[in-house]
Amino acid sequence: MPQVAFDEIPDHGRLWVFPLTRDLTEAEASVVLDEVDRFLAQWAAHGAVLRCARELRDRRFLLVGVDDRAEAPSGCSIDALVNRLRAIGEELAVSMIDHAAVWYRVGDGVESVTRPEFRALSADGQVTRDTLVFDTSLSRISDLRAGKLERPAGETWHGRAFFRDAAPA
Repeated sequence: MPQVAFDEIPDHGRLWVFPLTRDLTEAEASVVLDEVDRFLAQWAAHGAVLRCARELRDRRFLLVGVDDRAEAPSGCSIDALVNRLRAIGEELAVSMIDHAAVWYRVGDGVESVTRPEFRALSADGQVTRDTLVFDTSLSRISDLRAGKLERPAGETWHGRAFFRDAAPA
């Protein structure tokens, strides 16, 4: 079986972070993971099966990793993944492929707002450089393992975009 445990994908592996527009219920999470597992079990690039894995974090972030040195995903295989996630999302009335929002930690939960809304929250002081934000642009497993998915806004691109006094990430 090509799908492996997520921790078996090496640090150099390719990563996709698919943010969800809302929390999934337990039943929805089960459906999503079952559907993703079915897809990943046959995911291939130019006929070569991909060594891949998935993980769901905070009921809001679907992580897909590929050992791209074992076999690199092709543009067509990546498109197939995105299209499958789009279809699953349509069935559940949730988007998994829109990266335009800003995701940030509120207590034990995760909120998402538009970038203009996040800018307004920063101007009002409701979010600060210390607010934990999620960087859905990560593309390497090593960055995920280094804790770069969730960090204070001042340490990420969010700091440069929304807090003028933030030090570069």
